[in-house]
Amino acid sequence: MGGEDVRLRAVVSLAQSMAAAQAPRESWRAAALGACEALGGSFAALSVWERGPGRLRVLVNAGERAEGEEEFPDEETYPVHEFPEITEFLHERWAGGGEPDAWVETADGPAGEDGVASDVESAGAGEPGSGYRHERVAALRRRRRGCCVVAPIVLHGRAWGELYVARPVGVPVFGREDADFATVLAAVVAAGISQTERLEEVRRLAFTDPLTGLANRRLVDARLDEAVERHHADGSVVSLVVCDLNGLKEVNDTLGHAVGDRLLERFGSVLSRCGAMLPGALAARLGGDEFCLLAVGPEADEVIRVAAELCDRASGLEHGDGVACGIASTGDPIGPVVSARRLFRLADAAQYRAKAARSTKPVVAGRDGEVIRLADSPPKSAHDRRRLRGSRP
Repeated sequence: MGGEDVRLRAVVSLAQSMAAAQAPRESWRAAALGACEALGGSFAALSVWERGPGRLRVLVNAGERAEGEEEFPDEETYPVHEFPEITEFLHERWAGGGEPDAWVETADGPAGEDGVASDVESAGAGEPGSGYRHERVAALRRRRRGCCVVAPIVLHGRAWGELYVARPVGVPVFGREDADFATVLAAVVAAGISQTERLEEVRRLAFTDPLTGLANRRLVDARLDEAVERHHADGSVVSLVVCDLNGLKEVNDTLGHAVGDRLLERFGSVLSRCGAMLPGALAARLGGDEFCLLAVGPEADEVIRVAAELCDRASGLEHGDGVACGIASTGDPIGPVVSARRLFRLADAAQYRAKAARSTKPVVAGRDGEVIRLADSPPKSAHDRRRLRGSRP
């Protein structure tokens, strides 16, 4: 098979791998591994240019990683002033519609005090003086790599980041054809990233309440099912806090829906803030004036403490009348939770009890036998039946 056929197959494989990714990390990893294989490298990294803090942030390291290199690093960043080509050269030459050519660096390249070989082109570099950045050369030597090819990634006409592929010491260095091919691969990666960003936006819209920015009922249902399955598997404590914002109808009727929406937004912020006190908790708006917190792991007493603070903070909201709050937790004596619906019914019954009693504190299923009876008894009205089902009106 000819070299062109091999590279064409590599391009197709890269595009297919990124298209099959279900999450950003999968897409980044597919991009790095695909480019690494296509260019015959031993290591590859994908980095994004974060303009605000002025840094290149590494998203993924793939292949033969050196000591200290993590696959998905949390804080591997490099100041862009150390890599002026990603900002100055990229903007000056390519922002106007030129081609974002890749270039090659080698560990043996001479570097002056300013980090640039003024009269020497690195192997495959397209511009005099564009090769041998001191920082890149030092990094190659430190990690025992012989050469690298750097391909800028341009997305929506703007510099997005870079694709970096390296080879170990002792193997042929990248040449001009490799750099040209890396440019093609970077364009394929850019298309894949664009697709991933669109899919993430669709997912975000599908699982987000547009008014408050919290999760919506669809996501709660999915997460609650998963949480109950985990409880059955390993005994993890699952707690559900269901809240009803008091007085919303009166606010809408007397002050207008704009003020009512503002009250919903402000309570959503309070709920998010309190939810952050419980590691991994999901804050959501179920619809209308109903909200919830789903926590997996924390003990029931900790969830109750946070819910009590939520009630206190909600009571201070302008135009609000506090919140009715009910809690059900597998960490309390509530009987077997055979399904997510069972837990939701218990939490909703507790919330119903809190609202009826105008309680300023949470009502907790299992710590009040009447709540259990309320959840287990047939609802008396259509409104009650709808609430205890845990479904939308």
